[in-house]
Amino acid sequence: MTAPAPHGEKVRAWRPPVPGLAEVFHARFTDHVYPPHTHDTWTLLLVDDGAVRYDLDRHAHGADPAAVTLLPPGVPHDGRSRFPGGFRKRVIYLDPGTLGTERIGTAVDRPAFGDRLLRTRIDRLHTALAPHTELLEAESRLAFVLERLRQHLDREITAAPEARDDALADRLRDLLDARVVEGVSLEETAAEFGVHPTHLVRAFGRAHGLPPHRYLVGRRIDRARSLLLDGMPPAEVATAAGFYDQAHLTRHFRRLLGTTPAAYARST
Repeated sequence: MTAPAPHGEKVRAWRPPVPGLAEVFHARFTDHVYPPHTHDTWTLLLVDDGAVRYDLDRHAHGADPAAVTLLPPGVPHDGRSRFPGGFRKRVIYLDPGTLGTERIGTAVDRPAFGDRLLRTRIDRLHTALAPHTELLEAESRLAFVLERLRQHLDREITAAPEARDDALADRLRDLLDARVVEGVSLEETAAEFGVHPTHLVRAFGRAHGLPPHRYLVGRRIDRARSLLLDGMPPAEVATAAGFYDQAHLTRHFRRLLGTTPAAYARST
């Protein structure tokens, strides 16, 4: 939901249906100054424009577009623009258990990471969370963000592990084929298969050449094409193929096929 804020500032906040995510918050502030406060969640911050000055546990820090900032739960902090003109930011509030309370002390000592890969992963997670949250994609992207954050907090940045497990990948493909419309939860599926979510995604990508969420979208588009050629109206096809609505179907249909569902149906 987008709402006006004082002095022409704008904020947008929503709660995606993704395990581990408490809230997403996008804002453009010009004059606002945050007083000292705490959260019961982890605060994962990207500054897209301008820069922020803040105190965390009475120590001064800064956040700018070059860094990823992670503020731990229960620790006082404030915030203000570093320059005239304000700042624009995107925030994901993570449930405390996603990173563990045992890592709070490390985050207090080092709340910022100059990691371009991590920033790219978080940016893609934000994209997956709006305007429609596709659960499998959002869970996949969140899993890789959390993996990288834990590495930073544990001081153990490592290369991506080998994930050659074709049998596991085929099990997931079969499950996706069986649940094209309703989809699957990465977290629940990984738990059922007894593996870590990132291992499941990597194994699938290695075996089948694309991540599981893209495979699922492709299967849904195939179903939509068949229904359109059967004469079903695009608005009905959308939900019958597993999309939120016709706009959601059209966005993916155009991206994959270069045309709209309606134009595709008229071409017969």
